[in-house]
Amino acid sequence: MEKKQSYNIFWFRRDLRLKDNVGLYHALNSNTPVILIFIFDKTILKKLSEKDDPRVNFIYQTLQDMKSYLHEKNRDLHLFYGNPDEIFIQLTKSYFIKKVYSNEDYEPYAIKRDQKIQSILLKKEIEFEQFKDQCIFAKNDILKKDGNPYTVYTPYKRKWLENITEEHLVNFPSEKHLSKVASLSDKNFLKLSDMGFKGDINHEQPKNIKKKIIINYNQARDYPAKEGTSLMSTNLRFGLVSPRKCVQIGQNLNDTWLSELIWREFFMQILFHFPYSINKCFKEKYEKIEWVNDKKEFKKWCEGKTGYALVDAGMRELNQTGFMHNRVRMVVASFLIKHLLIDWRWGEKYFSQKLMDFELASNVGNWQWVAGTGCDAAPYFRIFNPETQLKKFDPDLTYVKKWVPEYGTDEYPAKMIDHSFAYHRALEAYKKVNLK
Repeated sequence: MEKKQSYNIFWFRRDLRLKDNVGLYHALNSNTPVILIFIFDKTILKKLSEKDDPRVNFIYQTLQDMKSYLHEKNRDLHLFYGNPDEIFIQLTKSYFIKKVYSNEDYEPYAIKRDQKIQSILLKKEIEFEQFKDQCIFAKNDILKKDGNPYTVYTPYKRKWLENITEEHLVNFPSEKHLSKVASLSDKNFLKLSDMGFKGDINHEQPKNIKKKIIINYNQARDYPAKEGTSLMSTNLRFGLVSPRKCVQIGQNLNDTWLSELIWREFFMQILFHFPYSINKCFKEKYEKIEWVNDKKEFKKWCEGKTGYALVDAGMRELNQTGFMHNRVRMVVASFLIKHLLIDWRWGEKYFSQKLMDFELASNVGNWQWVAGTGCDAAPYFRIFNPETQLKKFDPDLTYVKKWVPEYGTDEYPAKMIDHSFAYHRALEAYKKVNLK
């Protein structure tokens, strides 16, 4: 390649789509050929406990689909494995780069990573421009009148709805400008095995949002045996679907589904403004809770062998599929924290290792919500009764029998703890903290 030719770079991260991608759209309208890249970050991958992690496989499959589509147009997407700073240093040596584009990421690690990349690029007089794409409002977009971030969902939601306009939902037709993508052949074809990962797991996710499900979402979403949720969480997490499209659908079809999208952004801005909440209680007094933290009991919870059918069904669904129904997530989290008095961070970490749709802000936010330790949390005395929840939301045991086939037989374990005992023990543990 002639080094005289100048290029811009678009760096995919959690926005794995060619359609309606804000940063990609601006890159492709820059009047300079654009090299498309994705970096499998060693820092992130080395923390994964499994070498057949389905999320890595899902990302890889998605990128391969994008590559195939681009190849049909004689264009390419380049995959790299390594530390992003080292890869960008190499890219600046290989090509004459004018500018790097990407979409913003608001997690603490991503912010530090991007600051490091920006520093490297600035030394070489290369501009690094980022755009808002993964949400409608981010960082300081929604603040209270005194300039402080909201820490309670309902007023945040009210302000969010007051501020949103059609301008926030404009489509960015990046797919119409793919002729600007550089036609470079990816000679260093990266394979999953090159990164030490297996590639034999195929997790199919629904490609499109089923509008019929959204219309009935508020009636059906709490029943795990029903097809009542959109199953878009993984696609939204990795950016296969535009959040602007999701919000438009929510506005038109179902306010309850729209509220869930707003919860996602609420937790994102909480993590941005209060990054300590990743591994510390938002309400600091709850750091003094005297957890039991029994490792054997935690193992039973992980394996779905607690003797409480809805809890066990949820954990087995998670372990086998990487997914768990949202209502059941609340029940299993409450059981771990309140029944077993195991630190919410243990559960948050386990979910982070297993969930296909794992998203740091929502995972931490929801675990702290259930624990009663978060910014806008369920009151500490709210303790889900897993048996009552089962009767209410899976009365015919359809969901339970799918995941716990031995339920009702001698093979199914007895309840590992009495509900009444656990309930009162949890109240005492929390009361001690609240009385101090």
